[in-house]
Amino acid sequence: MAYQAGGQRSAPRPVPESPEAQAYLQDYAALLEAVAFPSFVVDHRWDVVLANSAFKSLFGGVGSHPTALPGENFLRFVLFHPDAATVLGEHESSWCLPMLAHFAAAVERHGHDHGLQAIRRDIAQDPIMEAAYRQGLPHWVRAVGECAVEHDGAIRPVLHPDPRWGATDCRVVGETPKTLQEMGYTRFTLVLREARRAPARPRLARRGAAHLRVVPERG
Repeated sequence: MAYQAGGQRSAPRPVPESPEAQAYLQDYAALLEAVAFPSFVVDHRWDVVLANSAFKSLFGGVGSHPTALPGENFLRFVLFHPDAATVLGEHESSWCLPMLAHFAAAVERHGHDHGLQAIRRDIAQDPIMEAAYRQGLPHWVRAVGECAVEHDGAIRPVLHPDPRWGATDCRVVGETPKTLQEMGYTRFTLVLREARRAPARPRLARRGAAHLRVVPERG
């Protein structure tokens, strides 16, 4: 059911054992596939449970990696994959720091989870990321406010390999039905916007000498 980007999974992800739950996930996978935008379902570790073809189109060009493929664990991809910045624009400020903030919250809630502890150890092995996690992250959250940490509703830049999209923005939409929540899963959709147009030449706003300013043209 789940998409593997850039390679095969190192180990299967746990799925609900009941036939009813498995049938629901199969139908939900069909629903995801009907969505035109990249859409995926993750657990509390950000292990990817389901993802659609639009997700594959966005991340299908990234190289292989032993632990950080986007179709396996999205958090690891954002933090550790060397190709992440080629797809996720403004990688550090728009993606890494919000994901680190959510990871810190997940560690507080599920501190003994082996998967989360493994990610924490990998962060600790990178001096720059460890410094960002311990020192930079709290300062950043205080500076930008809690709203900047929230995924749902956030507008974040992406670099789509399809030239029809190109360098654009997406709105992250978190929309998780009750049944998925009860399974411990969360769904995100990256609603892509039209490719950015080249900035227009500025013009002077005619509001009198006291109010003269440069205003960008709006297309």
